[in-house]
Amino acid sequence: MNTAHVLALSGGVGGAKLADGLMQAIGGGRLTLAVNTGDDFSHLGLHVSPDIDTALYTLAGLANPETGWGRRDETWTFMAALDRLGGESWFRLGDGDLATHVERTRRLAAGEPLSAIVADFARRLGIAADIVPMSDQPLRTRVHTDDGVFDFQDYFVRLQCRPVTRSIEFVGAQQARPCAALLRALADPALGAIVICPSNPYLSIAPILAVPGLREHLRAAGVPIVAVSPLVGGATVKGPTAKIMAELGIPVAADEIAHHYGELLDGFVLDVRDAALRARIARPVHVTDTLMLTPVDRVRVARETLDFARRLRTPR
Repeated sequence: MNTAHVLALSGGVGGAKLADGLMQAIGGGRLTLAVNTGDDFSHLGLHVSPDIDTALYTLAGLANPETGWGRRDETWTFMAALDRLGGESWFRLGDGDLATHVERTRRLAAGEPLSAIVADFARRLGIAADIVPMSDQPLRTRVHTDDGVFDFQDYFVRLQCRPVTRSIEFVGAQQARPCAALLRALADPALGAIVICPSNPYLSIAPILAVPGLREHLRAAGVPIVAVSPLVGGATVKGPTAKIMAELGIPVAADEIAHHYGELLDGFVLDVRDAALRARIARPVHVTDTLMLTPVDRVRVARETLDFARRLRTPR
């Protein structure tokens, strides 16, 4: 299956799985993966980019198959030594993963933009896709809860999403600009489809869409925009999407996610377990089994998503 060029928007584990399927499904085509950097933070003096690294490791075939994040066959000598010294160990950095953060931090301090560093890492890891951060400027997700206001990793990892969420803020959004490589991808005449991966719409995709002007650039690309539901049978496979929706007063249902994206979408991929909701979605819908338990599943869902996008009328 050949598609000239596909752009995908992704957060962490779920999005990276579909991105891996897309990379394989497009054959000789080109995949650009625009990744959320709202989760980025400074830890132990290092610049950590969790979603970027999940994309890199997944598409390079290096991801831990049990967790979906981090590297396979990881060792933990550094963390064990840090524990003994009383250091902050709530955010686990494996020895191989640590090298990624050290080198990224060194190159950022030397003045390189994040996008250039990510592109070089992807090349060195043998990744066929173009992985780009949503922006080279810092935009940080902050979660307002009943227990206080927390930077994303404090909420997500240290507190394990326990506090009740009341609102989500994207600090620095007004100063951010879409990454130049992302804008080039959107202007490419060969671009055939834009896919919003099944990442958390509120914590992973919303920061991307909060970059000023990006929504307009997406629509101006003039190609079908399709989102894949992150809910399977009204629940999340991994992550706090359902919890966040409930706490924000949003019904935990796939049609609410389609409504959340609204006019941005031309089509929506719905899990077969939620098929009864099809009539409540105002856009064209493709129903399939979206559960990606194996590499074969990833390619199947990717192919069906791309076939669905091809069937949609180009917006302009």
